[in-house]
Amino acid sequence: MRTLRSRLVRAGLALAGVAALASPACGRQPTETIKIGHYASLTGSEATFGKSTDNGIRLAVDEVNAKGGVTIAGKTYKIELVSDDTEGKPEKAGTVVTKLITKDKVKAVLGEVASSVSLQGAPVCQAYGVPMITPSSTNYTVTQKGNMIFRVCFIDPFQGFACAKFAKDELKLTKAAILFDQAAAYSVGLKDEFIKHFKSMGGTIVSEQAYTKGASDFNAQLTRIRETNPEVIFIPGYYSDVAKISIQARKLGMTMPLLGGDGWDSEELAKNAGEAIDGCFYSNHYAPDQPTEAIQTFVSKYQQRFGGIPDGLAALGYDAANVLFDAMARAKSHSGKDLRDAIAATKNFKAVTGTITINDQRDAVKPAVIVERKGGKWAFRAAIEPQR
Repeated sequence: MRTLRSRLVRAGLALAGVAALASPACGRQPTETIKIGHYASLTGSEATFGKSTDNGIRLAVDEVNAKGGVTIAGKTYKIELVSDDTEGKPEKAGTVVTKLITKDKVKAVLGEVASSVSLQGAPVCQAYGVPMITPSSTNYTVTQKGNMIFRVCFIDPFQGFACAKFAKDELKLTKAAILFDQAAAYSVGLKDEFIKHFKSMGGTIVSEQAYTKGASDFNAQLTRIRETNPEVIFIPGYYSDVAKISIQARKLGMTMPLLGGDGWDSEELAKNAGEAIDGCFYSNHYAPDQPTEAIQTFVSKYQQRFGGIPDGLAALGYDAANVLFDAMARAKSHSGKDLRDAIAATKNFKAVTGTITINDQRDAVKPAVIVERKGGKWAFRAAIEPQR
């Protein structure tokens, strides 16, 4: 009898404890979950782009959830990230983004890296009224797909200007050749902008040659370029092709510097190109050796979480997620329209890749950096401010 009474007392105490934890009187409000989507090249020839971006986004998600989540109109939500793979293929973007919106029920979409892929995913977000922020698609037409589409990176008209200005003013070069990927919107757009600005600064384009992504032999194009004696070769392509191009150029005795855009930004470039890339340059969104507190704090946190030095794609993924979370906290609700309005109102947001203000075209206005390959590593060389 005493044993039964003891059991009943213990059971009553346990139930009372559960009731106390569940009671609103304890001051704890249940936290709901809100999903955001990320579409990226997690596999394929540009997989390091997608993986780095995803890592940066996950770091931002972990941080905001550790602080309790995001409060929208007085209600707190934990963030759940749903990432899906495009394999870097534009033709897969529509299907992937549609799934994120209709099946996974995400409230906002981050992605893609490649402009050609974003140009296919953006119309889907626009049609469903779901805001999209691309971390790093720099082709200027991406945000023209609709008023739900944003970016936190600079655009190619500025990146082309930055590369041209560096070649002309910093390197004191006047004769440039071009080798570009004719099938990539990113490469074509950046090539056109570089040519326009380089010529306006008094430079001359001595040769313009095209290739298609994934090619293995560039000797014919490089031989034609060599015949024109350029002082620099501008290659606005992706790292997977640039590694092969640089090796073949050096085998042909071409010792001039190679210059590119942010599509070069991958540890795989130096790993595959080796010494062939020494003395070369590319424009980027940040340099991990810049001695600012924001950058060094981010680099340290990223290394602790994932190991390795974060590239520009990781930094932009981190910034894109944090711009979204900041907008969520200012939004009237988590509806597409209210989130869109809050993102559009972003001004002077202190990010890793610079202070971000979203302009009327839904683009970020911010500086670019130029990095140089020397001593076996990429190092900050110059900062180029936007044209005023």
